Amino acid sequence: MRKEDCYLLGKITRRHGLAGNVILKLDTDQPELYNKLESIFVEINGLLVPFFIERSSWSKSDALNIAFKNSSEALVDQSLGKNVYLPLATLPKLSGKQFYYHEVIGFNILDENDNDCGVIRSINDQTAQNYFVTNLDGKEVVIPIIKDWIFEVNRDERFIKMQLPEGLIDVFLVPSKKDE
Repeated sequence: MRKEDCYLLGKITRRHGLAGNVILKLDTDQPELYNKLESIFVEINGLLVPFFIERSSWSKSDALNIAFKNSSEALVDQSLGKNVYLPLATLPKLSGKQFYYHEVIGFNILDENDNDCGVIRSINDQTAQNYFVTNLDGKEVVIPIIKDWIFEVNRDERFIKMQLPEGLIDVFLVPSKKDE
């Protein structure tokens, strides 16, 4: 399995108990979708290693207590602190204005007048306000992801149409590293 064909599910944060169980902290808005996992891929030394799940239970609302099938103590130790992935094919299809962040990379952002606001290069979800990072005329533009601002997500033509406040693009135009 290649990492490009997977999405980040979460991270194994620590051991739980003495029986070799681990805690998987999920990085998702819908943890309930993952209560019947059969297997996961753990990134160890740059490779995705399959781990098969014997049983799991909720530790917290966003963390699973997992017991692996036939895994050694050494393998469990290697999994600690590592990212966990699942194949993209396991994600439910979204429609309408809903989207997964990974699927809109490369989409154009258009304002309500169909003006180009750049191509989505990345998405920052590590701050209180998630935002698109686009490139417009060689400049980096930061556009907050606000559900009420999104009019349309067109997967066929690869664009997101948004209602952006007047002047927003100018305010969030970030000088590129070349300009500094």
